Amino acid sequence: MDHLPARHRAASAAVADQRLATARENQAELLAPISFERGFEAYTDAEEDLERGRNLERIRDGIAEAIAAFDAAIEASEIARITLAAMIKTRDDARSVNAPTFAGTQWQEAEELFESSTRRLEADDIRSARSRADEAEALYRDAELTAIKAQYLSDTRALLAEADQLRVDRYAPKTLERARLLLQQAERELAENRYDTDYPRSLAQQANYEARHAIHLAELISDMRDSDATEEDLILQYEDPLIQIAASADIAARFDTGTQPVVAEVSTYIEDLRELSRTTEFDLDNARARIGELEDEIRALDEQLGGVSQERSALVQRLEAEARIREQFDRIEQTFTREEARVSREGNDIVVRLVGLTFPSGSATLSSEYRGLLDRVRQAADVFPRSQIVIEGHTDSYGSDETNLGLSRERAEAVSRFLADQFGVPAFRMTAVGYGETRPIANNETSQGRARNRRIDIRIEPQLD
Repeated sequence: MDHLPARHRAASAAVADQRLATARENQAELLAPISFERGFEAYTDAEEDLERGRNLERIRDGIAEAIAAFDAAIEASEIARITLAAMIKTRDDARSVNAPTFAGTQWQEAEELFESSTRRLEADDIRSARSRADEAEALYRDAELTAIKAQYLSDTRALLAEADQLRVDRYAPKTLERARLLLQQAERELAENRYDTDYPRSLAQQANYEARHAIHLAELISDMRDSDATEEDLILQYEDPLIQIAASADIAARFDTGTQPVVAEVSTYIEDLRELSRTTEFDLDNARARIGELEDEIRALDEQLGGVSQERSALVQRLEAEARIREQFDRIEQTFTREEARVSREGNDIVVRLVGLTFPSGSATLSSEYRGLLDRVRQAADVFPRSQIVIEGHTDSYGSDETNLGLSRERAEAVSRFLADQFGVPAFRMTAVGYGETRPIANNETSQGRARNRRIDIRIEPQLD
């Protein structure tokens, strides 16, 4: 029981309650088990003595002993938190991925060593405590990895086992082998860097897909061999979905030169729609906001008795300025080809997404081959001579948050230096920022989506006054 009966509460008992609560907050049960056990035993003995009506002096002595032991436990837990910090952190890491459930044996062995370490530390056997802490740390690391693998890779292993049982390798060996290789790569990535789980999780998901794909292909191939269908029948059957998709885009599918031209045309159509939808959404939101603002201003002007002409003139000038911005936006949009950049508006800002500019993996080195594209960026910025230029770097979700943030900033700074050094864009006009993986524009679960998220955006902020 945590509290002595209220009717017998004294100041010393209240102090004991407080010390017990503080000890638990400091995890003394875990980090200072000897002192905590001694204090809790004295505490419960005093409670029993009180309930049985025994000598009050004995009860007070018991409470005093409990307080002293709890104080010792609190102090010992602070020492353990510093001395055994590495072991405590690895334990927290393993628990965070549910190692007690997925790696029960390793977890239990590590827990026994953990307790032995803290007890020896309390007994001032620091050398032995650290030795056991090192052993426990290694076991916690193993338990953590086992738990991560169990959660990420168990489904993949089950699918591959199912594929083996179905003899899928007889019909779809290449796809099945791809699934196995992806699983091996995921296991390797987890072993080498278990704290960047985005990439191995994606590999496991790809392996799952390939395993299911292999099973599906095996069923199709088996059915085809059992039927009278010819190769031509099979090809025509798989052209049908693409014909339907193309028809939805009002595109006539022609396969006399293969499927790739149709695929390219449909892909371009979809990309155009996505860009149009995004631009329209921004324009609509901005138009609604401007309409509301203008209506408020017109109402305010109508209520005024004097100065109406001057205020309306200022309003007209602002509207004309916004019309000029729309014209200048069109000039900027025409500066780039579709393969080089996507241009959109966000309020009065112009955003130039440099889809034609890429960096080597993990690098912030800017190739000179982009000189022409960046010269057009300079031209676009000069459409608004007094504008501020914000260069935004973005990455996909692979890699740690800290690494991605730094890499995106370095890439933005590389573009800023190039514009300054090669084209004389004043440094005071430019700001380079990195957002890492925090602002995705596409699905990081696909290679195409990750490629779209690895980008440089140029934000041109015009001065309206």
